[in-house]
Amino acid sequence: MSDPSAASIVSTPPATGPTELGAPTNAGLPENARKEKPRGLLGDAWRDLRRKPLFWISATLIVIFLLMTAFPSLFSSGDAENGNLQNSLVGPSSDAWFGYDLQGRDVFARVIYGARASIVVSLLSVAGVLLLGGTMGIIAGYRGGWVDALLSRIADIFFGLPFVLGAIVILTTFNGSGTSNSKAEIMALVSMSLIVLGWPVVMRLMRSSVLATKEADYIVAARALGAGTGRIILKHLLPNCLAPLLVYGTILVGSYIGAEATLSFLGVGLKSPVVSWGIMINEAQSLLRVSPYLLFFPAAFLVTAVLSFVMLGEAVREALDPKLR
Repeated sequence: MSDPSAASIVSTPPATGPTELGAPTNAGLPENARKEKPRGLLGDAWRDLRRKPLFWISATLIVIFLLMTAFPSLFSSGDAENGNLQNSLVGPSSDAWFGYDLQGRDVFARVIYGARASIVVSLLSVAGVLLLGGTMGIIAGYRGGWVDALLSRIADIFFGLPFVLGAIVILTTFNGSGTSNSKAEIMALVSMSLIVLGWPVVMRLMRSSVLATKEADYIVAARALGAGTGRIILKHLLPNCLAPLLVYGTILVGSYIGAEATLSFLGVGLKSPVVSWGIMINEAQSLLRVSPYLLFFPAAFLVTAVLSFVMLGEAVREALDPKLR
């Protein structure tokens, strides 16, 4: 009499599919899942961003502002610097959508051309802040020891300087009433003041990211295999520490647009013949009761630009942080 258990084992066909030796790891998955390639952090973030209406709204507005910066003549054919006194304080009409200012200049043209100075200054400032602060943060976090202590104390000194007061002191010294700087020099001075006062925050962000990453297994393995300091920083540390800087830099563009407008409104930032939203708001404050549109239109564009970059930064932050998905 045969053993039923043994008979069942013999009669059972061998397992096939995923348990066979050499079977692909994606066997048994749907066809679309097999074709999908593995994504990294930026790939996952882009996939998440595409599903957010907030991202598309802010990105569309930013593209419009960038086009205004690069090609203002596409939006207005008016003269932003010269005017006709016969049109002084004439209200909005079909000839001038936003009216004319005290000197008879087209307000719509000035708002369009004012985007160039405000956005260029903010982009240059953010690029300088990320470059300077990021470099200092990588050096401090990777080297550690007395190098970290020295750079951290230098950053603490700049942290102690009030932002607006420090910018006023710098710009009053180099761009005071007795100076005759060109447009490019004025914009460079404003950008320099924002860079000098803004880099410590980026330095702290990059330093903390490097400290959290430099002891990871892949960094230790690269160091054990003989990789040099430059290769470890450029190939391993930097790509894995950029996410916080991307988020902060996007939000910082909007913040620096507002900071430039504030300094220009106070009379220490951009000055004529440069056209910017802050200068227009400064010129309109004494005519608020007579012609409120002189203040409303540049302020509306300023607020919209700042909110666009802040909303984009928030969307990027949520996409890059797995805890917020």
